[in-house]
Amino acid sequence: MMIKFPDEDMEGACFALGDKYPSANSHQMIKLNRDTLSSFGPAVTRPTYDRDRLRPGIVHFGVGNFHRVHQGLAVETCLHHPGHEGWGICGVGLMDGLAAREKAEAYRRQDNLYTVTELTSATPHRTQIVGAMIEYLHAPSEPEAVLTRLADSATRIVALTITEGGYNIDEVSGAFRLDTPDIRCDLAGGTPRTVFGYIVAALARRRRAGLPPFTVMSCDNLQRNGDISRRCVVSFARRLDPGLADWIEEYGAFPNSMVDRIAPQVPEDERQRLVKATGVDDRLAATCETYTSWVVEDRFCAGRPELELAGVVFSDEVPAYVAVKGRLSNAAHMLMCYPALLMGSRFVDEGMRHPDIPRLLRNFWNLDARRLVDPPSGYSIEAFTEKVIERFANPAIKDQLLRVAHDGASKIVVFHGKTIEQLIANDGDLTREAFLIACFGRYLGGIDDDGVPFEVSEPHIGNADWARLRGGDPLAVLDIEVFRGFRLRESPRFLAAYQSISQQLASQGTAATLTELLV
Repeated sequence: MMIKFPDEDMEGACFALGDKYPSANSHQMIKLNRDTLSSFGPAVTRPTYDRDRLRPGIVHFGVGNFHRVHQGLAVETCLHHPGHEGWGICGVGLMDGLAAREKAEAYRRQDNLYTVTELTSATPHRTQIVGAMIEYLHAPSEPEAVLTRLADSATRIVALTITEGGYNIDEVSGAFRLDTPDIRCDLAGGTPRTVFGYIVAALARRRRAGLPPFTVMSCDNLQRNGDISRRCVVSFARRLDPGLADWIEEYGAFPNSMVDRIAPQVPEDERQRLVKATGVDDRLAATCETYTSWVVEDRFCAGRPELELAGVVFSDEVPAYVAVKGRLSNAAHMLMCYPALLMGSRFVDEGMRHPDIPRLLRNFWNLDARRLVDPPSGYSIEAFTEKVIERFANPAIKDQLLRVAHDGASKIVVFHGKTIEQLIANDGDLTREAFLIACFGRYLGGIDDDGVPFEVSEPHIGNADWARLRGGDPLAVLDIEVFRGFRLRESPRFLAAYQSISQQLASQGTAATLTELLV
């Protein structure tokens, strides 16, 4: 079994370009930087604004593929309109592995430029050079530069894509955990290691300087992500200085948001194909589907760019949008990825070609989740779920199942937790949820039904949990720390369904088990 350790980078997923991907400029490969912007052909869209006039008004922690193809593109659109010169992006990386340092160096060499290529089911839609990020700071190498940028009066929004598991929330109490090693180090006054250490230290500087706080805008897949961000920041600050915490609560802003776009990782061989197709030698190339959605509350304490220009929707119904997306789309991703992996697939679209996988998703939506979700006003859940099937099946994206499966322990809690709790409380059918947990337990073994190994990356499963999982107890997966809040052993109905399905998986394999449980 191959285990991927928690400190390794798992942003995005692998994709493959089709053999017929047309080459716009394959005879000449030009390295991307500010001096070469005018060298690319008409097939590549370039910034037409003056980057030299931009100032960083947004600091973004976690500049992975998703940010580059989502928030980064939205800001890019705004920068093409007058009056947005103060809304450039300063990206910040917190990781300190080799990949993180190489990424920081690539940004430096490319003057923080990168490309985004939209992929359709037939041919690429377009390639765009994005210039919105005008500065990138590698926090472990230059922590004071990060603090200085955050404390600068020009910084008005601090945005986050730090993954669902990055908010340090206790799954049972819902409280921000102050006892983890990195948080304890930050509270002790050392050089910050966490995003919350940086944010609170910078807010303290701003308060002392008589400056207002900045808006903290989470762009992660969490229900009420702004409220959770507020809880994290204020809890950290209150442990250090109650007065600072009160000041943040009174004057700060933490808007809730919903974000949606599939953003695969681009491994080196696929990057090379992109280079040949576009003529742009980009070390940081990003790809995505054409679909994109961003809904956010209009609660900003220090101003914001006119994101409506990029199609961003401002709404007071953000929690309803998040519930639809998280409990129907993200939950479907988690539900299909583990059985698909066990049946030998490695890409989402490949898994979707197994006829029982779309049937599983429709069973889940129609029998379990849909009736538990209240959509926004005038919203069609049926149209949304059919679009999800279409997006997952897009063969151009080649979204890697291991990308979806990564950190599954945390994601299952986020995207299936409420559904499991409601089904248990309401005597609902637990078949699909028990199947998910049983498949997740087999996934943790790192071998599919054909005996082919794959990498398991579960940064929120600790050593004690791994010891229990390897101890031979068939129910051990129900007891891992992040699942404690479910109390699954205390539900006789869930326990019976889980044990029955686990035995079927072991005796007849995933495909046969899945076929038998479908309605």
